[in-house]
Amino acid sequence: MPLWLKTFVWSMLPVVELRGGLPIGLSQGLPWPEAYLFAVLGNLLPVIPILLLLEPISNWMRKRWNWAERLFSWLFERTRRRTTKYVEKYGTLGLTLFVMIPLPVTGAWTGALAAFLFGIPLRRAVPAIIAGVLIAGGIVSAVYYGGEGLIRALFLGG
Repeated sequence: MPLWLKTFVWSMLPVVELRGGLPIGLSQGLPWPEAYLFAVLGNLLPVIPILLLLEPISNWMRKRWNWAERLFSWLFERTRRRTTKYVEKYGTLGLTLFVMIPLPVTGAWTGALAAFLFGIPLRRAVPAIIAGVLIAGGIVSAVYYGGEGLIRALFLGG
């Protein structure tokens, strides 16, 4: 599998997201601009489908299976608990702040779920999540390279 595709796929996965995909690409020799681009794109790919399909799919599954009712109740309550202090207090800006935190379970997947739960319209949620992912990519890059290494990667090509 090409390295750019590996970075893209890892970044699409829940929990791993860009926070894992970007360092994987960088550590295996993918140049920073490519690693950043494919990690961001991979992380953002699931966002719109989550925002558009979560409600109909969760409703359909909840009506058919008891385990799905328990799963979605747990997932929605857990997400509300984790995101309330950001999204309820600061709205769309809070969504960006939450998504940009480079820790597991604070990325685009949970951000899209939070946007759904707090009723943030698609036209506001998507730009907020994109901004959060772009900033998270910068933070993860800075942590990976350290200050001097990031400047070298950005301006000197490696």
